[in-house]
Amino acid sequence: MLAGTLVGALAAGCEQSPEPPSAGQPGGPVPVAATVDGPPSRSTAQAQAVRGLALYERHCIECHGEHGRGPAGDWRVRDAQGNYPPPPLDDSAHAWHHPTAVLLEAIRDGSPGGEGNMPAWRGRLSEQDMGDVVAYIKSLWSDEVYRLWWKIERDALEP
Repeated sequence: MLAGTLVGALAAGCEQSPEPPSAGQPGGPVPVAATVDGPPSRSTAQAQAVRGLALYERHCIECHGEHGRGPAGDWRVRDAQGNYPPPPLDDSAHAWHHPTAVLLEAIRDGSPGGEGNMPAWRGRLSEQDMGDVVAYIKSLWSDEVYRLWWKIERDALEP
């Protein structure tokens, strides 16, 4: 089920998802005050994001670029082989449109349906490592985008 959702959402560029109000400045985790309806505090994930940064620099930066900005060019245009290039992971693309489970699945299993060149990291990174990388990716998002993402996450977690 998640694979189908991932293929459709990633391949389509999530046109149906809301656009970020403005691109955030990349950097470390910024605390967000938790409210009843708001996201959990990002400060609790700081250690995890620091571990994720080290893993990102070792395994992901070559394709997704510094601070998750992605390679030059339009990530929504297929290359000569028919694959999508690596998307930015910051506020400027669509990673934030996906709940944590979908982000982890993309890392674990690679590009959905052969739509890109993302390798599967299953067996090469532990589940903890993959979670740390996702925590780092989330740290790249502005507070406003993080709050929008939290609504997507919350909806995905509801039965």
